[in-house]
Amino acid sequence: MTTKFIKGNEAVIIGALYAGCDAYFGYPITPASEIAHAAAKWFPSCGREFLQAECETASINMVYGAASAGALAMTATSGPGFSLMQEGLSYMAGAGLPAVVVTVMRAGPGLGNVYPEQADYNQAVKGGGHGSYQCLCLAPANAQEMCDLTIEAFRLSVKHRTPAVVLADGLIGQMMETLTLPEKMCERPDTTSWSVQGTAKTRPNLITSIYLDAPTQEKFNIDLQRKYATYTEDVRSESYLTDDAEIVLIGYGISSRIARTAAEQLRKEGIRAGVFRPITLNPFPTATLAAVLDGRKALAVELSAGQFRDDALMHLARDAKQYHDIPLCHRMGGVVVTVDEVVAAAKKVMGR
Repeated sequence: MTTKFIKGNEAVIIGALYAGCDAYFGYPITPASEIAHAAAKWFPSCGREFLQAECETASINMVYGAASAGALAMTATSGPGFSLMQEGLSYMAGAGLPAVVVTVMRAGPGLGNVYPEQADYNQAVKGGGHGSYQCLCLAPANAQEMCDLTIEAFRLSVKHRTPAVVLADGLIGQMMETLTLPEKMCERPDTTSWSVQGTAKTRPNLITSIYLDAPTQEKFNIDLQRKYATYTEDVRSESYLTDDAEIVLIGYGISSRIARTAAEQLRKEGIRAGVFRPITLNPFPTATLAAVLDGRKALAVELSAGQFRDDALMHLARDAKQYHDIPLCHRMGGVVVTVDEVVAAAKKVMGR
């Protein structure tokens, strides 16, 4: 077993290499820059392609081209750059192309600042570009998962032939932690059934997302929604101290780690608290969350105006027919919510 003490951002590239990623196209942006730096260092030395593009729009379109040729490709960015990539992501989702985009959230809107936030949730989970498309979305909470979920993102992206987003925040990206390297390289997927590689075998394949006949375009969209319904096969979540909990704190990424410490503190003060963490944000672990919250109070912890909380409420009401009051404990603008703030908010929910 080999371990490294490494930043979460750098762990992304280790995961990409073990996943078999062929090419990285990107433009550095704080707090995600170390991903591009690590790719520049390790991709060429491992026989992979690295190219620093002139901007994020170019990056995502380079990923589009590489994916069309059957290569495993990726990029990484933060809020403003991720915004510029939305058109390309829509094209890739429409064309049925796998790729991985890692976005390390910073404060916004606009230029904002480089401190951590979680306000790009809707953009990543709901499909921030045009059309009725979705991306897979995974949310790591530590450096190990920055590696492991990058590998998983490539697997799911190829399985479902759609872009996958690894949604992290500035703290997870910049934090240094111990990483256990994967035991072996991933098996190379066969992409010849759909990619265009300039060979006789791939000559019949066509990469497109345009159908000029409206009924045909509608059928294409219906087929997309059917594909998205199969995402639930790959739902993942984590529960902590929820078996006997009176109140469940829900959060993802760095907020889930703050919530865990708050839950431990609350238990010391006589309140049985637990934590529910979605690992996949799309597909959302609705059934598991509904079971955990059944008969219990809840509190959402996040670094945004409530995008994650509102999404959880929507899933519970729409898919589980479960209606909850989930108060919100949050900070914005790069200010990180504290354990004491979460403990105080949970006590208020419990009427203590």
